[in-house]
Amino acid sequence: MTAPAAPRGTRPPRIGALATLPLFHKLQGRRVVLAGDSEGAAWKAELLAATGADLHVFAPDAAGLFGDLPAAEGGTVSVHDRPWTPADLAGAALAVADVGTDEEAAAFAAAAHAVGAVVNIVDRPTFCDAQFGALVNRSPLLVAISTDGAAPVFGQAIRLRIEALLPPGLQAWAKAARDWRPRVQAREAPFAIRRAFWQRFTDRALAHPDQAPGEADRDALMADLDRLEAAPRRGRVLLVGAGPGDPDHLTLKALRALQSADVILYDNLVTAEVLELARREARRVAVGKVGHGPSVSQADINDLMISLARDGQTVVRLKSGDPAIFGRANEEMAACRSAGIPLSIIPGITAAQGAAASLGLSLTDRDFAQRLQFVTGHSRKGELPDSINWAAVADPAATTVIYMPRHTLRRFTARALASGLDRTTPALAIASATRAEEVHVTAEFADLPDLVEGLPAALPVLVIVGEAVRGLASAPADPDAAGIDMPA
Repeated sequence: MTAPAAPRGTRPPRIGALATLPLFHKLQGRRVVLAGDSEGAAWKAELLAATGADLHVFAPDAAGLFGDLPAAEGGTVSVHDRPWTPADLAGAALAVADVGTDEEAAAFAAAAHAVGAVVNIVDRPTFCDAQFGALVNRSPLLVAISTDGAAPVFGQAIRLRIEALLPPGLQAWAKAARDWRPRVQAREAPFAIRRAFWQRFTDRALAHPDQAPGEADRDALMADLDRLEAAPRRGRVLLVGAGPGDPDHLTLKALRALQSADVILYDNLVTAEVLELARREARRVAVGKVGHGPSVSQADINDLMISLARDGQTVVRLKSGDPAIFGRANEEMAACRSAGIPLSIIPGITAAQGAAASLGLSLTDRDFAQRLQFVTGHSRKGELPDSINWAAVADPAATTVIYMPRHTLRRFTARALASGLDRTTPALAIASATRAEEVHVTAEFADLPDLVEGLPAALPVLVIVGEAVRGLASAPADPDAAGIDMPA
């Protein structure tokens, strides 16, 4: 008998290499020098003036480009109708130039570095300490996109996509957050309560993005904060479906749950790409089960889940596929209810749906596949279940999806054929549906077990049997389906 495994804490992957470090630089009242008289320099000057900097522009033809440049509140704009000199850079926090040659760029950068200024040279990344990205402006909500100077047009295209996703009205909510934060901080509430307050703020903002927040919104949220402080902190459990693997298949509700989690208890089949979408501060604990291998016992999972929730934490129990379809949801729900722990289910795309979509297959048809049934390939003991309705499996008008059948498929096939299922019924087995390593095989049902044995041993397998599978050859999936374009 295989010894049970213990829950194992994990951490998010280390962040990948960064070409540049994104920072948001406070410039209000600080000296900034801009040299150049091009259209590019004029655009940089407009950006810099908007920060409230003490901006000094040096350009021989300054009047034509910079004469009407407004200063933001708290800032000044001084336009000098002459070339820059090294003395002009004294005290500068940031120095920007648009020059004609590498020699000029090198001289400007050297003079700026001599006084400790950060340097940006337009279209000359070799001489830059920092670069300007494409900007989505909902100030104080800002989104900046950088390509490290490699492809500014690409960055602008990304900016247009994000512009379409962020309603302009979010600017008013961002300003409200800035204005209300001191009042929230003054309450000195615990971190978890403050985070809950800002989650409610966010939910309200995203539900009414084009409705400017007013005193009624502020008062309602502060009343929520009163209730949060007065009530003892209650934990909860969220049973969340992670889908079969592709993170694009996560529901918005599942994504919000991952962002709200204090602790994530996840199965082996949950992909790293899905976990990467969780809140970085959330503790991650692997509680996976491996067929015929070391597994965390269900009792240990239940105990850990309840213990964490009793400590007041939001526990996301993250399961591959849909938690209510062969995900042992009933056992975990019963444990939570017995312990008085609030619990919610957030459904996910189950493996059958993901596989069908990936292969371009419909699981039902009005003419020849009027019934869809999901069956498990193994019982609690790991054997073929005794309770399978073999007459239903043999129904020629049914599509049967068999979950986790790798070790019992030969016995399943023999019982189904003995019960009357036509041996030539089309069938397929798919491993790692929706993931990069996805692979599938098709065959007549009687021949499928031999092919399944050739699939990579470590990958999860799903089998689909029925006339619906016959359509696979005539309707191949679009290999580019994952790259669906959003309107610009």
